[in-house]
Amino acid sequence: MHDSFPRLFEPPRGSYFLFGPRGSGKSTSLRVLHPKAHWIDLLDEGLYQRYLVDPGLFGAEMDAVPRGSTVVVDEVQRLPSLLNVVHQKIESRRLRFALSGSSARKLRRAGVNLLAGRASRRALHPFVPEEVGARFSLEENLEWGALPIVWAAEDRRDALDAYVQMYLKEEIQAEAATRNLAGFARFLPIAGLFHAQALNVSALARDAGVARTTVHGYLEILEDTLFTFQLPAFEARLRVREKRHPKLYWVDPGLVRAVVGDRGPPQADSRGALFEGWIAQLLRAYRDYRGLCDGLAYWAPAESRLTEVDFLLSRGSEHIAIEVKASRRWRPEFAKGLRAIAALRGVKRRMVVYLGSERLRPEKGIEVLPLPDFLTELESGSL
Repeated sequence: MHDSFPRLFEPPRGSYFLFGPRGSGKSTSLRVLHPKAHWIDLLDEGLYQRYLVDPGLFGAEMDAVPRGSTVVVDEVQRLPSLLNVVHQKIESRRLRFALSGSSARKLRRAGVNLLAGRASRRALHPFVPEEVGARFSLEENLEWGALPIVWAAEDRRDALDAYVQMYLKEEIQAEAATRNLAGFARFLPIAGLFHAQALNVSALARDAGVARTTVHGYLEILEDTLFTFQLPAFEARLRVREKRHPKLYWVDPGLVRAVVGDRGPPQADSRGALFEGWIAQLLRAYRDYRGLCDGLAYWAPAESRLTEVDFLLSRGSEHIAIEVKASRRWRPEFAKGLRAIAALRGVKRRMVVYLGSERLRPEKGIEVLPLPDFLTELESGSL
């Protein structure tokens, strides 16, 4: 079972929110991290209804918890009003709260201020290779993804299909943010096809047969429920007309394949996007778990529409440029963007991550790293 794998997430000392997509292992992690905590499970329908009818019950229960204790509130977005009491009890009873959620949208929509800085915000991601160790397989990862709820399933295909049906579509209905569910059903697989591409809202709207404003709303829901994220274009004092669209990524290869309806091992035409998206998610995870970088973007100079570098990690004024290729052979054209980005001030390293077995230095200042070497640097903090 997935709870046998130690997670990289380390909780802060004070109260905190732990956000992550459904099935990312938040509840399991919190039980491991806080074994003696007082536990409030808002997915328990009976408990949820009692608090809904009489909000004062939660405050009375918190008053009965020993002063200075840790309290876990699981899926706190189901009752955002509880955060008013949480705020009060942090102050008056020195309680430490761990508050999990799979939607920041509901909290924001309820006008909650996320405790005015009294609770830090943390993220839990799908499994990374370091967490599963020898069980890691790139091919399995690209086919099924790394969401713990799918990883632990006997039939991963059934689990992925059920995940999309249960969480994605029900989550949207529960959001009550759209009455056009047929439009959303058309939109989902098209949004899946935009995985690892610059976001073209007009094309998305046209292909899904819905208005641009509707697509903006759909994209916001996907991001707020933590199924997708957008990677901005790096801007070094660009003029407004030179701004590029962000790139759209799904948080998990298995999830995007299920949304699109892909079955069987990934085909050659989709492996590049799946591999790039997985690396993007890996970089986000290490940013959140280990402070890998301050900023994460892609780079595309205004003067060339055909030149791009997949990822630009920023640490203060220094940058690391990373190009990702799902190829087993090195080709000089892979470094086109890395050659161009050499002129950007502060670029400390330029590298291609690929699926070959040889570590190369094909030209001055450019490194070619096999995936295992890249993972070793990422895990050791030497990137």
